[in-house]
Amino acid sequence: MQKTYSQKTSEIKRQWHIVDAKDKVLGRISTDIATKLIGKNKKEYTPHIDAGDYVVVINAAEVAVTGNKEEDKKYYRHSGFPGGFKERTLAKVRAQFPERIIENAVKNMLPKNKLQGPRMARLKVYAGPDHNHESQLGA
Repeated sequence: MQKTYSQKTSEIKRQWHIVDAKDKVLGRISTDIATKLIGKNKKEYTPHIDAGDYVVVINAAEVAVTGNKEEDKKYYRHSGFPGGFKERTLAKVRAQFPERIIENAVKNMLPKNKLQGPRMARLKVYAGPDHNHESQLGA
């Protein structure tokens, strides 16, 4: 009789992946990143164990979007005070904080549970091609 395999936290082996976002569509690259952070690309995947990998994203400022999203897509936030509602277009966010575009897209694709924070901590996003994780990547 075959038993269902359940991974233990002591058996977790994390790898480092580098993703170049240059000229890749935002949604498609975000789903790939979220899958690696969750660990669904591994055969040992266990839903309640956080066994995902580290992901380094470079060239975040050059990620592509389709249609008129550069001007139509809005990012909203609220300070908590009356009249504290703010909105920015994708173009403005790209000009100031290009890393937030990918971080926000990936965060919204992760399950909303207690594992979301540790998974987002393993995501490293850089606007340009330079990053300081060469030693982890084995380069």
